[in-house]
Amino acid sequence: MRPTWLRARPRPRAYAWVALSLLLLALPFYLDRFWLQAGLFAMAAAIGAIGLNLLTGATGQLSMGHAFFLAVGAYGYCVLAGGNEVESGHQLTGFGLPTWLAAVLAVCLAGLAGGVFSPIAGRLRGAYLGIATLALIFVGQHVLFNARDLTGGFNGRSVPPLSLFGFDFDDAELVVAAVPFQSMEKLWYVALVALLACGLFARGVLRGRPGRAMNALRDHRIAAGVMGVPVARYRAAVFVLSSMYAGLAGVLLALVFQRTVPEYFGMILSLEYLAMIVIGGLGTVAGAVVGAVFVSLLPQVLTRWSDALPLVSAPGTGGVSPGEASRYLYGAAVVAVVLFLPGGLTRLVPSSREKK
Repeated sequence: MRPTWLRARPRPRAYAWVALSLLLLALPFYLDRFWLQAGLFAMAAAIGAIGLNLLTGATGQLSMGHAFFLAVGAYGYCVLAGGNEVESGHQLTGFGLPTWLAAVLAVCLAGLAGGVFSPIAGRLRGAYLGIATLALIFVGQHVLFNARDLTGGFNGRSVPPLSLFGFDFDDAELVVAAVPFQSMEKLWYVALVALLACGLFARGVLRGRPGRAMNALRDHRIAAGVMGVPVARYRAAVFVLSSMYAGLAGVLLALVFQRTVPEYFGMILSLEYLAMIVIGGLGTVAGAVVGAVFVSLLPQVLTRWSDALPLVSAPGTGGVSPGEASRYLYGAAVVAVVLFLPGGLTRLVPSSREKK
């Protein structure tokens, strides 16, 4: 029998997590603004993908309207935190609330929008729910383009910088260890904390009793109802939770973009989120994060090195743009994952349970 001190040694996986954490904390001191912004996009996308994976991957409810709830979070923050001001010839309406409170209320507003739709989500499933949620995209786009007093119309609306405990996450320079910190560096740690909290909460949900009920609904709805699982209530609750995750992702995206534009929150964004959870792995938090990093960083990488890559040209110069090339690539990745790796990219790394 091994001594106690040998049995208590941390596993290599624990060392890997510590190393990854230290790396993520140190990156703002070494990366330029482009890569910090790309990383922030990836973290915001990961939060939204975790919410969609709870809904689609764990519960089996197909949602095509995830971009709608991101828009609710993003524009909700702008309206709640912004003031009454004129932009691009439009008189905009705002409540002027403290930005931290506006962020919290924007997430709640996205959850409320999901709650309004939840009775439909609780009764529909499969393609029928997908078509119903697809209608949210068209409704959302119509509102975003026409409610100019709130959204700014086609030109969008500027995003007030976040302020928390008297600390402003704006472009005002703050020197830390001889490194100038601006908005991207400051928001990096906010996004890290938000992603960690969302990931741990979703992991707890999936590993607890709600997660088992959600998986039962996905695998066999009738059997789950016979076992006492309130089918409609669980479906509605997961839809609201997924909407709140999307709302938080929308708030972070707005803070990173520093301007909300209606065109961004369209059908393509919803399809990208579906690609994230399929590529990464359905029904797992790690799968959502891996898929979000893959899908969100690929266009950034192609844009940065478009001159050195074959068949890819810089935007506006003709040929295949980085955005189009990235869609081709992760479209091919979706097909490859479905055919050869049904569990997603996370299946490439065996879990601790499989090792045992």
